[in-house]
Amino acid sequence: MRRLLTPKRLLWALLIGVLLLAALTAQEFRLFERAWFPVQEWRHAAKWRGESIWLPDYRVAIEALPIAGLSDLSALAYDPERKTLFTVTNKNSQLIELSLTGQVLRRIPLQGFGDPEAIEYIGPGLYVITDERAQRLIKVRLGEGEAPVSAAATEQLTLGIGMNGNKGFEGLAYDAAGQRLFVAKERDPVRIYEVHGFPQLNPELPYAVHVVDDPARDARLFVRDLSSLDYDARTGHLLALSDESRLALELNGDGRPISSLSLLRGQHGLRRSVPQAEGITMDDAGTIYLVSEPNLFYVFRKQAD
Repeated sequence: MRRLLTPKRLLWALLIGVLLLAALTAQEFRLFERAWFPVQEWRHAAKWRGESIWLPDYRVAIEALPIAGLSDLSALAYDPERKTLFTVTNKNSQLIELSLTGQVLRRIPLQGFGDPEAIEYIGPGLYVITDERAQRLIKVRLGEGEAPVSAAATEQLTLGIGMNGNKGFEGLAYDAAGQRLFVAKERDPVRIYEVHGFPQLNPELPYAVHVVDDPARDARLFVRDLSSLDYDARTGHLLALSDESRLALELNGDGRPISSLSLLRGQHGLRRSVPQAEGITMDDAGTIYLVSEPNLFYVFRKQAD
Protein backbone atom coordinates (compact mmCIF):
# COMPACT_ATOMS: atom_id res chain seq x y z
CA MET A 1 0.00 0.00 0.00
CA ARG A 2 1.36 3.41 -0.94
CA ARG A 3 2.13 5.51 2.11
CA LEU A 4 0.59 8.95 2.01
CA LEU A 5 2.88 11.93 2.32
CA THR A 6 1.37 13.54 5.39
CA PRO A 7 2.14 17.14 6.39
CA LYS A 8 4.39 15.80 9.15
CA ARG A 9 6.39 13.64 6.73
CA LEU A 10 6.59 16.53 4.27
CA LEU A 11 7.93 18.77 7.03
CA TRP A 12 10.61 16.23 7.95
CA ALA A 13 11.61 15.81 4.31
CA LEU A 14 11.94 19.57 3.90
CA LEU A 15 13.95 19.83 7.12
CA ILE A 16 16.36 17.10 6.02
CA GLY A 17 16.75 18.78 2.64
CA VAL A 18 17.52 22.13 4.25
CA LEU A 19 20.10 20.52 6.57
CA LEU A 20 21.79 18.74 3.68
CA LEU A 21 21.89 21.97 1.66
CA ALA A 22 23.33 23.85 4.65
CA ALA A 23 26.00 21.18 5.15
CA LEU A 24 26.98 21.27 1.47
CA THR A 25 27.14 25.08 1.54
CA ALA A 26 29.27 25.05 4.68
CA GLN A 27 31.64 22.57 3.07
CA GLU A 28 31.84 24.57 -0.18
CA PHE A 29 32.68 27.79 1.66
CA ARG A 30 34.92 26.03 4.24
CA LEU A 31 32.78 27.47 7.04
CA PHE A 32 33.57 24.70 9.54
CA GLU A 33 37.33 25.21 9.25
CA ARG A 34 37.01 28.98 9.36
CA ALA A 35 34.75 28.88 12.43
CA TRP A 36 37.19 26.56 14.24
CA PHE A 37 40.34 28.50 13.35
CA PRO A 38 39.90 31.38 15.90
CA VAL A 39 39.84 28.71 18.61
CA GLN A 40 43.15 27.38 17.30
CA GLU A 41 44.58 30.92 17.26
CA TRP A 42 43.54 31.44 20.87
CA ARG A 43 44.90 28.08 22.01
CA HIS A 44 48.33 28.61 20.42
CA ALA A 45 48.64 32.39 20.78
CA ALA A 46 51.38 32.25 23.42
CA LYS A 47 53.58 30.11 21.17
CA TRP A 48 52.80 31.50 17.72
CA ARG A 49 52.71 35.18 18.62
CA GLY A 50 56.41 35.44 19.38
CA GLU A 51 57.59 33.64 16.25
CA SER A 52 55.21 34.92 13.59
CA ILE A 53 53.75 38.01 11.96
CA TRP A 54 50.69 37.47 14.17
CA LEU A 55 47.87 39.14 12.27
CA PRO A 56 45.41 39.46 15.20
CA ASP A 57 47.57 42.33 16.55
CA TYR A 58 47.05 44.48 13.43
CA ARG A 59 44.64 47.43 13.21
CA VAL A 60 43.71 49.54 10.22
CA ALA A 61 45.53 52.90 10.03
CA ILE A 62 44.39 54.07 6.57
CA GLU A 63 41.01 52.77 5.42
CA ALA A 64 39.53 52.77 1.91
CA LEU A 65 41.55 55.73 0.63
CA PRO A 66 40.58 56.26 -3.05
CA ILE A 67 43.58 56.41 -5.39
CA ALA A 68 42.80 59.11 -7.93
CA GLY A 69 42.69 58.19 -11.60
CA LEU A 70 42.72 54.39 -11.18
CA SER A 71 39.85 51.96 -11.56
CA ASP A 72 41.08 48.35 -11.69
CA LEU A 73 43.94 47.78 -9.27
CA SER A 74 45.38 44.30 -9.03
CA ALA A 75 48.28 43.06 -6.86
CA LEU A 76 50.76 44.95 -4.71
CA ALA A 77 54.53 44.71 -4.13
CA TYR A 78 56.92 46.56 -1.85
CA ASP A 79 60.26 47.79 -3.22
CA PRO A 80 62.73 47.99 -0.29
CA GLU A 81 65.25 49.98 -2.35
CA ARG A 82 62.84 52.73 -3.40
CA LYS A 83 60.62 52.49 -0.29
CA THR A 84 57.57 52.54 -2.55
CA LEU A 85 54.81 50.22 -3.72
CA PHE A 86 54.03 48.83 -7.17
CA THR A 87 50.69 47.67 -8.53
CA VAL A 88 49.28 46.84 -11.97
CA THR A 89 46.05 47.60 -13.79
CA ASN A 90 44.83 44.90 -16.15
CA LYS A 91 42.22 46.74 -18.21
CA ASN A 92 44.59 49.33 -19.68
CA SER A 93 47.83 47.48 -18.78
CA GLN A 94 49.80 49.91 -16.64
CA LEU A 95 52.43 49.55 -13.95
CA ILE A 96 51.78 52.06 -11.16
CA GLU A 97 54.26 53.22 -8.53
CA LEU A 98 52.66 54.39 -5.29
CA SER A 99 53.93 56.11 -2.18
CA LEU A 100 53.48 54.37 1.18
CA THR A 101 50.48 56.66 1.78
CA GLY A 102 48.73 55.79 -1.47
CA GLN A 103 49.71 58.63 -3.82
CA VAL A 104 50.46 57.88 -7.48
CA LEU A 105 54.13 58.60 -8.24
CA ARG A 106 54.30 57.41 -11.87
CA ARG A 107 52.46 55.36 -14.50
CA ILE A 108 54.32 53.04 -16.85
CA PRO A 109 52.48 51.55 -19.87
CA LEU A 110 52.83 47.79 -20.30
CA GLN A 111 53.00 46.45 -23.86
CA GLY A 112 52.35 42.83 -24.81
CA PHE A 113 51.44 41.62 -21.34
CA GLY A 114 47.94 40.35 -22.17
CA ASP A 115 46.23 40.23 -18.76
CA PRO A 116 48.72 41.50 -16.12
CA GLU A 117 47.48 40.41 -12.72
CA ALA A 118 50.38 40.30 -10.24
CA ILE A 119 53.79 41.87 -9.67
CA GLU A 120 56.66 40.99 -7.34
CA TYR A 121 59.97 42.66 -6.45
CA ILE A 122 62.97 40.36 -7.08
CA GLY A 123 65.94 42.72 -6.75
CA PRO A 124 66.97 46.33 -7.47
CA GLY A 125 65.07 47.36 -10.59
CA LEU A 126 63.98 43.76 -11.25
CA TYR A 127 60.38 42.50 -11.09
CA VAL A 128 58.21 39.63 -12.26
CA ILE A 129 54.73 40.27 -13.69
CA THR A 130 52.12 37.57 -14.40
CA ASP A 131 49.92 37.25 -17.45
CA GLU A 132 46.97 35.51 -15.79
CA ARG A 133 45.15 33.87 -18.70
CA ALA A 134 48.30 32.64 -20.47
CA GLN A 135 49.96 31.67 -17.15
CA ARG A 136 53.12 33.52 -18.18
CA LEU A 137 55.73 34.84 -15.77
CA ILE A 138 57.54 37.81 -17.30
CA LYS A 139 60.75 39.35 -15.93
CA VAL A 140 61.03 43.12 -16.37
CA ARG A 141 63.64 45.72 -15.53
CA LEU A 142 62.60 49.22 -14.53
CA GLY A 143 64.61 52.38 -14.63
CA GLU A 144 63.49 55.89 -13.90
CA GLY A 145 60.81 57.71 -15.85
CA GLU A 146 57.61 56.52 -17.50
CA ALA A 147 58.83 54.92 -20.73
CA PRO A 148 56.70 51.92 -21.80
CA VAL A 149 57.86 48.44 -20.80
CA SER A 150 57.53 45.72 -23.44
CA ALA A 151 57.16 41.99 -22.80
CA ALA A 152 59.03 41.24 -26.04
CA ALA A 153 62.62 40.03 -25.79
CA THR A 154 62.40 39.48 -22.03
CA GLU A 155 62.89 36.32 -20.00
CA GLN A 156 59.55 34.53 -19.75
CA LEU A 157 58.19 31.28 -18.39
CA THR A 158 54.85 29.70 -19.30
CA LEU A 159 53.69 26.99 -16.91
CA GLY A 160 50.27 26.05 -18.31
CA ILE A 161 49.21 24.13 -15.20
CA GLY A 162 45.47 23.37 -14.95
CA MET A 163 44.53 26.21 -17.30
CA ASN A 164 40.86 27.19 -17.02
CA GLY A 165 40.26 30.67 -18.39
CA ASN A 166 40.30 33.65 -16.06
CA LYS A 167 41.29 31.64 -12.98
CA GLY A 168 45.03 31.64 -13.48
CA PHE A 169 47.99 33.18 -11.65
CA GLU A 170 46.72 35.85 -9.24
CA GLY A 171 49.58 36.29 -6.79
CA LEU A 172 53.36 36.31 -6.50
CA ALA A 173 55.83 36.29 -3.62
CA TYR A 174 59.61 35.93 -3.61
CA ASP A 175 61.99 34.36 -1.12
CA ALA A 176 65.33 36.01 -1.94
CA ALA A 177 67.39 33.77 0.37
CA GLY A 178 65.93 30.56 -1.05
CA GLN A 179 65.51 32.03 -4.56
CA ARG A 180 61.95 30.68 -4.67
CA LEU A 181 59.11 32.38 -6.52
CA PHE A 182 55.71 31.52 -5.03
CA VAL A 183 52.87 31.62 -7.57
CA ALA A 184 49.21 31.55 -6.52
CA LYS A 185 46.57 29.99 -8.74
CA GLU A 186 43.28 31.73 -8.02
CA ARG A 187 40.89 28.76 -7.69
CA ASP A 188 39.44 25.55 -9.16
CA PRO A 189 41.54 24.46 -7.35
CA VAL A 190 43.43 26.91 -5.11
CA ARG A 191 47.15 26.24 -5.47
CA ILE A 192 50.48 27.75 -4.40
CA TYR A 193 53.38 26.67 -6.62
CA GLU A 194 57.08 27.12 -5.80
CA VAL A 195 59.14 27.94 -8.88
CA HIS A 196 62.91 27.47 -8.64
CA GLY A 197 65.22 28.80 -11.36
CA PHE A 198 63.05 31.65 -12.60
CA PRO A 199 63.96 34.37 -13.06
CA GLN A 200 67.54 33.38 -13.79
CA LEU A 201 69.77 35.60 -11.67
CA ASN A 202 73.12 34.22 -12.82
CA PRO A 203 73.32 33.93 -16.64
CA GLU A 204 76.54 31.91 -16.34
CA LEU A 205 74.69 28.97 -14.83
CA PRO A 206 72.65 26.46 -16.88
CA TYR A 207 68.98 27.37 -17.24
CA ALA A 208 66.96 24.94 -15.12
CA VAL A 209 63.42 25.45 -13.81
CA HIS A 210 61.84 23.26 -11.17
CA VAL A 211 58.21 23.61 -10.02
CA VAL A 212 57.07 22.23 -6.66
CA ASP A 213 53.39 21.46 -6.08
CA ASP A 214 51.94 20.43 -2.68
CA PRO A 215 48.19 19.66 -2.97
CA ALA A 216 47.99 18.35 0.62
CA ARG A 217 49.31 21.66 1.95
CA ASP A 218 47.00 23.70 -0.25
CA ALA A 219 43.97 21.66 0.89
CA ARG A 220 44.48 23.14 4.37
CA LEU A 221 43.76 26.64 3.05
CA PHE A 222 40.16 27.22 4.08
CA VAL A 223 39.63 30.02 1.57
CA ARG A 224 37.49 30.21 -1.56
CA ASP A 225 40.20 31.78 -3.71
CA LEU A 226 43.64 33.38 -3.68
CA SER A 227 44.16 36.92 -4.94
CA SER A 228 47.65 37.80 -3.65
CA LEU A 229 50.73 36.52 -1.80
CA ASP A 230 53.61 38.06 0.14
CA TYR A 231 56.72 36.49 1.71
CA ASP A 232 58.10 37.68 5.06
CA ALA A 233 61.85 37.10 5.16
CA ARG A 234 62.02 37.64 8.92
CA THR A 235 59.79 34.68 9.78
CA GLY A 236 59.86 32.67 6.54
CA HIS A 237 56.08 32.86 6.48
CA LEU A 238 53.65 33.64 3.66
CA LEU A 239 50.69 35.99 3.63
CA ALA A 240 47.85 34.62 1.49
CA LEU A 241 45.00 36.97 0.60
CA SER A 242 41.50 35.79 -0.36
CA ASP A 243 39.04 38.19 -1.96
CA GLU A 244 35.98 35.93 -1.79
CA SER A 245 36.65 34.86 1.81
CA ARG A 246 37.58 38.45 2.81
CA LEU A 247 40.50 37.10 4.76
CA ALA A 248 44.29 37.20 4.92
CA LEU A 249 46.06 34.13 6.30
CA GLU A 250 49.56 33.75 7.67
CA LEU A 251 51.12 30.42 6.65
CA ASN A 252 54.15 29.04 8.45
CA GLY A 253 57.08 27.33 6.75
CA ASP A 254 55.08 24.09 6.45
CA GLY A 255 52.18 25.92 4.82
CA ARG A 256 49.91 25.65 7.86
CA PRO A 257 47.63 28.62 8.69
CA ILE A 258 48.61 30.08 12.06
CA SER A 259 46.98 33.54 12.16
CA SER A 260 44.37 35.53 10.26
CA LEU A 261 43.29 39.06 9.42
CA SER A 262 39.56 39.36 8.74
CA LEU A 263 38.56 42.02 6.21
CA LEU A 264 34.96 42.20 7.43
CA ARG A 265 33.38 45.28 8.99
CA GLY A 266 34.05 45.58 12.70
CA GLN A 267 37.25 43.52 12.56
CA HIS A 268 40.71 45.06 13.14
CA GLY A 269 39.13 48.54 13.35
CA LEU A 270 37.45 48.41 9.92
CA ARG A 271 34.32 50.53 9.65
CA ARG A 272 33.31 48.77 6.43
CA SER A 273 34.24 45.46 4.86
CA VAL A 274 36.97 45.51 2.22
CA PRO A 275 34.94 45.11 -1.01
CA GLN A 276 37.35 43.22 -3.30
CA ALA A 277 40.84 42.67 -1.90
CA GLU A 278 43.33 42.19 -4.75
CA GLY A 279 46.83 42.85 -3.42
CA ILE A 280 48.78 42.58 -0.15
CA THR A 281 52.40 43.29 0.83
CA MET A 282 54.55 44.18 3.85
CA ASP A 283 57.39 46.63 4.28
CA ASP A 284 60.59 46.24 6.29
CA ALA A 285 58.89 47.45 9.48
CA GLY A 286 56.07 44.90 9.22
CA THR A 287 53.41 47.38 8.11
CA ILE A 288 50.82 45.72 5.86
CA TYR A 289 49.54 47.45 2.71
CA LEU A 290 46.45 46.30 0.84
CA VAL A 291 44.58 47.40 -2.28
CA SER A 292 41.03 46.62 -3.27
CA GLU A 293 39.23 47.10 -6.54
CA PRO A 294 38.34 49.47 -7.91
CA ASN A 295 40.92 51.87 -6.39
CA LEU A 296 40.93 51.61 -2.59
CA PHE A 297 44.10 51.71 -0.46
CA TYR A 298 44.51 50.35 3.08
CA VAL A 299 47.30 50.29 5.67
CA PHE A 300 47.38 47.99 8.73
CA ARG A 301 49.89 48.50 11.52
CA LYS A 302 50.78 46.22 14.39
CA GLN A 303 49.78 47.51 17.80
CA ALA A 304 52.21 47.63 20.69
CA ASP A 305 51.87 44.88 23.30
